[in-house]
Amino acid sequence: MSSLVLSFQEMEQTQLLLVGGKGLNLGELSKIQGIQVPEGFSVTTVGFQRAIEQNETYHALLRQLTKLKPEDRDQIGEISRKIRQVLLEVAIPSDVAKAVSQYLSRFGEDHAYAVRSSATAEDLPHASFAGQQDTYLNIIGKEAILEHISKCWASLFTDRAVIYRMQNGFDHSEIHISVIIQRMVSPKVSGILFTADPVSSNRKVVSIDAGFGLGEALVSGLVSADNYKVKDGKIIEKRIASKKLAIYGRNVGGTKTHSIHPDQQMAAALTDEQIVQLARLGRQIEAYFGCPQDIEWCLENDSFYIVQSRPITTLFPIPEAADGDNRVYLSVGHQQMMTDAMKPLGLSFFLLTTPAPMKVAGGRLFVDVTPRLASPKSRQMFIDVLGKSEPLIKDALTTIVERDGFIKIVDDEGMPGPNQASVDPIDSDPAIVADLIKRSETSIEELKQTVQMKSGSELFDFISEDIQELKKILFDPQSSRVIMAAMDAAFWINDHMYEWLGEKNVADTLSQSVPNNITSEMGLALMDAADVIRPFPEVIDFLRNVKEDPFLDELVTVDGGQEAREAIDAFLTKYGMRCSGEIDISRARWSEKATAILPMILSNIKNFEPHASKRKFEQGRLEAIHKEHELLERLKALPDSEQKVRETKRRIAIIRNFSGYREYPKYGMISRYFVYKQALLKEAEQLVQKNILHEKEDIFYLTFEELWEVVRTHELDYGLIPKRKDDYTLYEKLTPPRLITSDGEIITGEYKRENLPAGAIVGLAVSSGVIEGRARVIVNMEEADLEDGDILVTAFTDPSWTPLFVSINGLVTEVGGLMTHGAVIAREYGLPAVVGVENATKRIKDGQRIRVNGTEGYIEIL
Repeated sequence: MSSLVLSFQEMEQTQLLLVGGKGLNLGELSKIQGIQVPEGFSVTTVGFQRAIEQNETYHALLRQLTKLKPEDRDQIGEISRKIRQVLLEVAIPSDVAKAVSQYLSRFGEDHAYAVRSSATAEDLPHASFAGQQDTYLNIIGKEAILEHISKCWASLFTDRAVIYRMQNGFDHSEIHISVIIQRMVSPKVSGILFTADPVSSNRKVVSIDAGFGLGEALVSGLVSADNYKVKDGKIIEKRIASKKLAIYGRNVGGTKTHSIHPDQQMAAALTDEQIVQLARLGRQIEAYFGCPQDIEWCLENDSFYIVQSRPITTLFPIPEAADGDNRVYLSVGHQQMMTDAMKPLGLSFFLLTTPAPMKVAGGRLFVDVTPRLASPKSRQMFIDVLGKSEPLIKDALTTIVERDGFIKIVDDEGMPGPNQASVDPIDSDPAIVADLIKRSETSIEELKQTVQMKSGSELFDFISEDIQELKKILFDPQSSRVIMAAMDAAFWINDHMYEWLGEKNVADTLSQSVPNNITSEMGLALMDAADVIRPFPEVIDFLRNVKEDPFLDELVTVDGGQEAREAIDAFLTKYGMRCSGEIDISRARWSEKATAILPMILSNIKNFEPHASKRKFEQGRLEAIHKEHELLERLKALPDSEQKVRETKRRIAIIRNFSGYREYPKYGMISRYFVYKQALLKEAEQLVQKNILHEKEDIFYLTFEELWEVVRTHELDYGLIPKRKDDYTLYEKLTPPRLITSDGEIITGEYKRENLPAGAIVGLAVSSGVIEGRARVIVNMEEADLEDGDILVTAFTDPSWTPLFVSINGLVTEVGGLMTHGAVIAREYGLPAVVGVENATKRIKDGQRIRVNGTEGYIEIL
């Protein structure tokens, strides 16, 4: 067996670096009993490496390419073109050409072949590289095949392949290419089969696209395809497309496009029996590979041939269920306004903190809400409560419960029904909030003192015990009643003021500049820090040029630097435990990476006059007071005015005194997390010194329990760390769903809205008002460059984004609900806001002028 050329039957699972992902999969497919694969062979990567190993021009160009970034499109295009030309002109080594000739003789030299690229980073479980390299169909004759081998080599450096590798972190010099030579079939019909529905992600639904002739017409988008869906061996949906064109092989080689007779254009490409048979073959292939597959197939003489199968890399993983029953999972990240992937240590701490039944999938947390949906008595109330905050979730859950038999209904006869009593009967005394805050602060100070005396296993015992204290504080009944009372009061005000006075979302104005909101106060505190720095030009210039931490020691060497440092230190003392994605304990905190707050300080210096924070807070407070007076005066003119005024005043007092507290429990949790993290990193330093870890940040890729065991035993299978890092890199690229079922089906829900302006982009109205301005589409908070009056458009905002809110006039996010962080702070700052806008950062372009209607819940591009 030559290492230059391998037939499909000769390939082994360990030979990825010889035959590439596509070749390896074809080798595996050819071994599955009952699956027909057109025979063929691979010209291995050895031939490619032989051809280029002495070519200095190639290597010099490759070195230039390695220095570029994905955004350097023009340079990438020019260098890639030169590399392709080199590869087209390079001589195929004579022993490679000889081996190709021998295999062609075995399979039939006069036959037509498909010549297909197969790179070593292609058709992998974590990166498909689909369509990045080239395929040539119906190639006849040894010389033509050798010519197209060179073309496949050159296609390793198409612009799209180069940029894809850059974006996915692959080294160009480490990627090699083999070439598949596979006998052509002359199909009557061909297409693509997905063993999981690519639209809904449902793993139980097979989706088949089919068209006449070669599959190239479908892949290239030249024609529409029939689409058939099969579930449990039965066809559940058929969509017949108008198929006007087909591509067929020519007798002399190459392909030609033919028009399909009008009588045949609407004919189904496959019979029902063929559809079911093909779906069964797809399930057989999926079972062999152990994951959902994207399969290319052909139908010739009533026989199905499989010409490729690759993993579907875009599916979001399904949370594991303990039984085989249908389950429904809600995303925690959408509630916490942090949909990024989390590292294992972060996931495990959140799991230790919450009493909810949670599962991990794709580096994210999900709550199993199946029991809540299984109870007829609690189901509707549960859906309605969630729906008040997130209509998309309500619509998705309603879709689920309306499916007969999907959720097993439990017999709750004789069980008490849900308590629908209002949470309102609570004194609105602000001292209640002050006491709750004081209790938390005292507990955190005690934690800071005690943790310093702990190390080794004793530290883990202590943290484990302290998490129980954290849970007592987080789920304190009095704390929960305060938060629920404020929410309930806001809903009551909005409902009754609309009913009595015809005015929408009144609670938004009443919520401005409430006391005790630790998060909105943080935004104002950073404005105060800017006030200290503003008089010192040298400090401002220094901060503009800071590239990395630490910088505070050097800051004091410039005029005004001492004052600036004290202001920044004071801010970090109170808020340094915060950061973007703060629910993940592994994320770098502002105290660890102070450069993260510099763009916000500089933005405040540029956009505001001194003492703007006090004016901003006072303006919101006066608007709220004015609104309260106005409402009460208008209510006095109505029937039963005395009772209406009394009830309204009570609800407003609850909103003003209690709604700010909603942000505090999370602040307390994150404060404790930072204390835990600092203690654990000290332990990690000890493990590095003992050569158990390579670097202290390796602990982020272990769960709390695993790290505890490593500290106890001083043993670790270090291979776990790079694997977890690779998993995390993969999970970062996935978009988590709001709702996913145990079938893997993603149900998005829809906004039910009428009478919207043409072209309006719909979301959830969470903070009233209408504003026009420049859209600033920002993905990374640290790269924010905002002008006063901009409208922030982003995927999500957690508390760390709050300092940006002081500079903007409106907010649009892809994630969020009525009571999530961004909505709460937008109302307090009086910013019109629309959240839950699907793909907002793609549909709205940076710099566009837009109108945000935070009262009705839509955006218009002007």
